Amino acid sequence: MKLKVRVVHYRRDCWYADIDDAEDRQPDDPYWYADCATQAEAIALACTQLAAFESTGTTPCRLSETRAQVA
Repeated sequence: MKLKVRVVHYRRDCWYADIDDAEDRQPDDPYWYADCATQAEAIALACTQLAAFESTGTTPCRLSETRAQVA
């Protein structure tokens, strides 16, 4: 599975980062996301999460799948 990180500056004081499948054209259901105060924080958190996904050796679940399991 190829994953991609997307970092977006969406307000004057906020950065958004998410991790999604590189082939997914609609970023509406990522595997992970975070709101951050700086671009550097967003990139660092996303890299840490990518490393965590890699260390487990399993395919991550989309956020909607995680919520469905809790409900």
